[in-house]
Amino acid sequence: MSEPPDYDAIVVGLGAMGSAAAYQLARRGRRVLGLDAYPAGHTFGSSHGESRIIRMAYFEHPNYVPLLRRAYALWAELEAESQRRLLHRTGGLFIGPPNGDLVAGSLRSAQLHGLPHELIDAAEIRRRQPALQARAHEAAVYEAEAGVLLPERCIEAFLDLAGQAGATLRHAEAVQTWRAAGGEVTVETSAARYTAGRLVLTAGAWLGTLLRELSLPLQPERIPLFWFEPRQQPAQFALGQMPIWIWDDGANGSFFATPHLAWPGVKLGKHHSQQAVDPDTVDRTIADADEQPLRAFLERCVPDMAGAVAASRVCLYTNTPDEHFLIDRHPDADNVVYGGGFSGHGFKFASVVGEILADLAMTGRATPDADFLRAERLSGRRSAGGAAR
Repeated sequence: MSEPPDYDAIVVGLGAMGSAAAYQLARRGRRVLGLDAYPAGHTFGSSHGESRIIRMAYFEHPNYVPLLRRAYALWAELEAESQRRLLHRTGGLFIGPPNGDLVAGSLRSAQLHGLPHELIDAAEIRRRQPALQARAHEAAVYEAEAGVLLPERCIEAFLDLAGQAGATLRHAEAVQTWRAAGGEVTVETSAARYTAGRLVLTAGAWLGTLLRELSLPLQPERIPLFWFEPRQQPAQFALGQMPIWIWDDGANGSFFATPHLAWPGVKLGKHHSQQAVDPDTVDRTIADADEQPLRAFLERCVPDMAGAVAASRVCLYTNTPDEHFLIDRHPDADNVVYGGGFSGHGFKFASVVGEILADLAMTGRATPDADFLRAERLSGRRSAGGAAR
């Protein structure tokens, strides 16, 4: 008679999605092992940087809105259970040409799902937020429910509660190989060998390596982030004064900002750098060339914010060709599920993605609202039958 597996489920990668999945599994009474290649709180992946935007009027696709409704509810549950403030509602402005993807797409999602919103012109943007020098050809969708999540605190909350529910969490223990056979999975790390009934892979920029046999179209991208000291009137950028904003600056790209929180300066990023990288060899130093496009944008559109750089970091996106997520079961192993390709807009969904992954791992079924994220949409790739049904 064979020995029972060591765990009910092993989660590989304990960033946003993996920590949420470990929490969801452990709170259901499952025996959970969580593994991460790096020390707790590391800054090598996609889940650091003080703040993440959360919003409901989703320009990327209206299909995300039902998932966002659930995500907001689960973030509130996590705040209550952990007794930590994790989300600040600041309101959000999505600025750009009225017929551009950002404004038109945000408006489409808001209208289709009956979300409270306003469509305002450039003069009204400047009246409400004088620091934002919107131009005559621009407009904005305003959404009061938008805000910021605190990523480091969110992950700590997930992991702390997972541990309290009995999960074993091991950091700085890299997975070397895994295999599935006979209804079990075996995972070998730099330190030990473990067995489980289920495997959840949420390794971010390293997911493609762990699922090499599937040839998933995942491309890591280097994203420099900056915190700028305002030149004048810093109070106008403070939490409670400035909303989060995303700004479509045409051929110059899209930029996003969050209010000043605890770190010095006001955070600004550019959505996509076009710098494809290997996550193991990416250059994590910040160069003048990284700063230039962001500073040029501020000089054009938010000159009061264009002071000295107070801090900078390198973050990683992991992109799919259509920039929609990949959440599915392995086509050759029903007890292996994965989530990845969050393409720079995934963190806000971590609470609901953790729930979906836990459901898929343990029952093979999850909300049909996630069906559009299955792998089969990409070039006819195989997907485990009924993966998200």
